[in-house]
Amino acid sequence: MGALQLKDTHGKRSSSMSIPLRWKHENVRLIVLSALISIAMTFMFLVLLYGTADKHVSVVVNGRETIVSTKQWVLQRLLDEQAITIGQYDKVSLPLNSAIKDGDRIVISKAVPLHVKADGKVRTLYTTERTVKAAIDGADISIRGQDKVQPSPDAAVEPNMTVTVTRIDKKYSESSYKVPFSIVKKEDPKLAQGKQKVVQTGKEGTVVKRFENVFADGVLVSQSMVTKLTQASSVDQVVAVGTKKPEPKVTTLTAKTPSISTLTKRGITLKTKKTLKNVTLTAYTAGVASTGKSKSHPQYGITASGAYVKEGRTIAVDPDVIPIGWWVYIEGIGFRRAEDTGSAIQGNKIDVYFESESYAEKFGRKRGYTVYVLGPKKPESV
Repeated sequence: MGALQLKDTHGKRSSSMSIPLRWKHENVRLIVLSALISIAMTFMFLVLLYGTADKHVSVVVNGRETIVSTKQWVLQRLLDEQAITIGQYDKVSLPLNSAIKDGDRIVISKAVPLHVKADGKVRTLYTTERTVKAAIDGADISIRGQDKVQPSPDAAVEPNMTVTVTRIDKKYSESSYKVPFSIVKKEDPKLAQGKQKVVQTGKEGTVVKRFENVFADGVLVSQSMVTKLTQASSVDQVVAVGTKKPEPKVTTLTAKTPSISTLTKRGITLKTKKTLKNVTLTAYTAGVASTGKSKSHPQYGITASGAYVKEGRTIAVDPDVIPIGWWVYIEGIGFRRAEDTGSAIQGNKIDVYFESESYAEKFGRKRGYTVYVLGPKKPESV
């Protein structure tokens, strides 16, 4: 008998099952690959469709708005297309890599250089602000209430504008001043005329003034007084001015006096003490031109005898020739009383008093007069 051969059933079964498995394995990869290709093609189609579609976008640059039509879908590409450059300090409402879509509004603020002078330094800023105040605030430059900003904080920012900040400081100081005392004159009838006496000594006062000093960047620009305080009041100096008139001087006749003779004038017989021949007459007034005294002078109009001058009565004489207080009769002039003296009146000279300065000047100098010296008693006809 020949040997019995056994079939290898295991190997056949394995071979029969590998074909479906291989097919399934290969088709799964194919299905996945096909799905990926489909998705990619769809995406590319959508991108192509979206990218080629026109979009209307509003672009606002420094407040000026423009509507542009573009097929770009990234903001940076749109800006490149419109030749709009974005600087380091410029502001854009959207990131440059943002996608854009129809109807978008892009706001761009372009920064401009601004020169700020403050605190002894000059700084160059780049700002997108529209007013000077906003630009300075954004640069962290402090502005105090008293400081001055030029141009005005409300002024619009312009490229390369220079803004000056002046620091204003106020400081206060005090100074004391002496106040001179006043001299008050009071008439004293008990004090001899022409005499003066200090009754109350004057004292200076003290005034304290407070000043406001304004400095601009450390330099004094103004000073004004804000308060004035009297620390000590001044005390007037009181001076008594004598008004007591001296008794008229009367010369008593002596043995040397010329013999008495009689004179008849205006129907009245007068006794003359002596007769002066070839007397020179001049004229004077109580004013500055004749006496050197103004009306404000305490001795204005007061004669050497203490009497006040009076036209028609007063004459100035040389007391060695005509005694003070005596009456005389001047030919062509009339009765007069010797009440005054003068440095220029010497010998046979008489100065006749007149109120009018112009008349006194016209009077001039007259020579050859005869004068009768009568005595201290007033003539009855005068």
